[in-house]
Amino acid sequence: MKGLKMRIQSSKVLEAQMRALGALPQTMAFSEVYQGLQTGVVDGTENPPSNMLTQKMHEVQKHAIVTDHGYLGYAVIVNKKFWDGLPADVRRELDAAMKEATVFANHIAKQENEQALEKIKASGKTAVHVPTAQERAAWKKALAPVHKEMEGRIGRDTIQAVYKETGFSPD
Repeated sequence: MKGLKMRIQSSKVLEAQMRALGALPQTMAFSEVYQGLQTGVVDGTENPPSNMLTQKMHEVQKHAIVTDHGYLGYAVIVNKKFWDGLPADVRRELDAAMKEATVFANHIAKQENEQALEKIKASGKTAVHVPTAQERAAWKKALAPVHKEMEGRIGRDTIQAVYKETGFSPD
């Protein structure tokens, strides 16, 4: 990634990740990415395969690497006073429904990304690279300092929970 101009959405975390990998992060609106790739304003993007396919980025991007270096998730946020005012049984049901919906949504997203990646490969327009175990280890090593750097922004407990859930150890 050294020296590559990589489009990111506005994010201190993504900026730190790109810098840790030696890339030059470029904040750019999503709607401008296709043209940015086409004209060389950026060399690459940080997107899931489904975005690459639906936005036709694979038509103007010669290479892609499947790094799985991030997680694209969504949060449902509710006012604490409102939540605490709900009866306990309703909160339990809503909490269970959110957990079930999250599992379902993640399953659908995984399927869509796998299908999109196959279509991108089949197009023959973008060479898709899958890192070896050694290359993945190098990515993890390069990105581990970002975890520490972003503790104040994300929260140490959240980072530790991700480590526990994924089985990752930065050591």
